[in-house]
Amino acid sequence: MFRAYYLLTKPGIVYSNVMTAAAGYLLASVWHIHPWQCFSLLAGTALVIASACVCNNYLDRTIDQKMARTRTRALATGVISPAQAFIFASLLAAGGFGALLLTNWLVEGLGVMAFISYVGLYGLAKRRTKHGTLVGTLPGAASLVAGYVAVTGAFDIIALLLFAVMVIWQMPHFYAIAMRRIDDYRAAGLPVWPVKEGMLSTKRFIILYVALFLAADTVLGIYGHLGVVYLVGMGAIACYWLMRGVLGLHTADDRAWAGSMFGLSLLVLLSLSAGLAVGRLLV
Repeated sequence: MFRAYYLLTKPGIVYSNVMTAAAGYLLASVWHIHPWQCFSLLAGTALVIASACVCNNYLDRTIDQKMARTRTRALATGVISPAQAFIFASLLAAGGFGALLLTNWLVEGLGVMAFISYVGLYGLAKRRTKHGTLVGTLPGAASLVAGYVAVTGAFDIIALLLFAVMVIWQMPHFYAIAMRRIDDYRAAGLPVWPVKEGMLSTKRFIILYVALFLAADTVLGIYGHLGVVYLVGMGAIACYWLMRGVLGLHTADDRAWAGSMFGLSLLVLLSLSAGLAVGRLLV
């Protein structure tokens, strides 16, 4: 039963958000870490994201029953009841928002925004519009920014650039998932971009967003004083991501191409987080 509750929180999403929150914190603090502040940020981020994911599972339980990838989830199968999931989500949220409140009000506000936009706005948008993925990038970008403003206490140009970079990164990442799982989304009646506009259009937009990521991350590196090592390293990784996308644009195996682009997106996120964490140390 513990494993069922654990998986209900979508651990992969929780861990990736904790990683980006830590990267934002280390970027702003340049490793001058205040242990309690850092712990409150990371614990609060983990718990709030976990609660939002449980709520998402709660709202999507009937949709999940129609998709091969999700039909074994605990709420879809009835292993965990809706009432039990609601109580679990509430406890996670209480702990998470309480922990974030120990950082500063701006971080708390970002947590509330992320929760509402993921559970409410994205939950509604993905059912009604092909632009649902774009709506879903708003909560996905919050953790990186929260880590940064936990230290600075201000939403400045660097925070805005961090937000932009994370919003842009998510689009090719999630479009690649949608391409790979297009049959599931069709079965569930979800109007994701590949279902509504086709594979070729999705591939073109993936390449466009990767190019935008390269541009936005370069601007971030310059304005964030992250140094030559960051600019060259991230530039090379992003260029490789872009090159692989362009070279495979007209491949006959769209799902294999999407799998490759998805895998590279994870490498980019890991590299971005590491680069932000240590970039200013290498200047």
